[in-house]
Amino acid sequence: MPERGKLRLAAARRVKMPDGREKSGGLDGGRQDSGRWANGRAKDGSQDGGRWEGEVELPPAGERLDVGLTHVLAKSRSYVQTLIEQGFVQVNGTSRKANYRIREGDQLRVFIPEAKELAVEAENIPLAIVYEDEELLVVNKPQGMVVHPAPGAWSGTLVNALLYHCRHLSGINGVLRPGIVHRIDKDTSGLLVVAKTDRAHQGLAAQIKEHSMARRYQAIVHGLLTEAEGTIDAPIGRDPKERKRMAVRFVNSKPALTHYAVLRRWREYTEVEARLETGRTHQIRVHMAYIGHPVLGDLLYGPKHNPMHLMGQMLHARLLGFRHPVSGDWLEFEAPLPERFLEVRARLSGEG
Repeated sequence: MPERGKLRLAAARRVKMPDGREKSGGLDGGRQDSGRWANGRAKDGSQDGGRWEGEVELPPAGERLDVGLTHVLAKSRSYVQTLIEQGFVQVNGTSRKANYRIREGDQLRVFIPEAKELAVEAENIPLAIVYEDEELLVVNKPQGMVVHPAPGAWSGTLVNALLYHCRHLSGINGVLRPGIVHRIDKDTSGLLVVAKTDRAHQGLAAQIKEHSMARRYQAIVHGLLTEAEGTIDAPIGRDPKERKRMAVRFVNSKPALTHYAVLRRWREYTEVEARLETGRTHQIRVHMAYIGHPVLGDLLYGPKHNPMHLMGQMLHARLLGFRHPVSGDWLEFEAPLPERFLEVRARLSGEG
């Protein structure tokens, strides 16, 4: 880990494609799992700005191209998917999609673009730290803060603040997401656990995978939920028509399970507690919209007219519980509802 102040990351520059076309690499550090990509030229000297790995080991027949190459190249799946999307992977001399199924006798070639370096700066941004020890820390993220740098948000993120506060963070999730085990949306407030060490990261990630981490959210949603509680069991995948959105889909999706309980009702709105068993992108927002009760203030999945003129959805990660990855002790934390949430509740109750 570099000294406090900067974290180095990589992003590919313009490279020549196998057919001679120039292409902007566009592979930012957020889509990879190491701080620097391979440099050099193709073995035959014909490619500038990167290198051909040549023919790579063929994954098992029937396996998806992106899944197979993830294991063969020992890279993250998102990194491999980006290579595929940008034409840096050839199957029998032709570009294929990530979901292509490997066939016996296929020949794979992978081009590794050359990298240029950028820097993620440590920034002196106040952090609401709920708990901290040598292995991890728990923070209460405010609404409006992005968790990690990405195109359009290279500064002012939780990671920028963490780099200023901590000299060491887990490197498992790559240079753009040091220590980040799980995320919450920019306009969702509440609790996140951050790993300082790789062993803590591995232990926490295992609990998320096993669904043993307790995560409870509080939300205000449109409409009246008549049942006191319920479960939404509906798979979530990328919306095929709008890439910024997720959607309930029954192809190209992953299982998603949300439990909810009604806390209070108003004339046109309901306050609920939501408990996650899975952690899909925008899961609560997608699931509540799917059953006809989108989160108040959510312009991506809810009504566009925004009657209360809110800046962001009324969703708060209130409770987080997990077993300490080193000591084994059960830790549980609660973050009080933020002022914005209390103000909206008061308005709905006629108190404000």
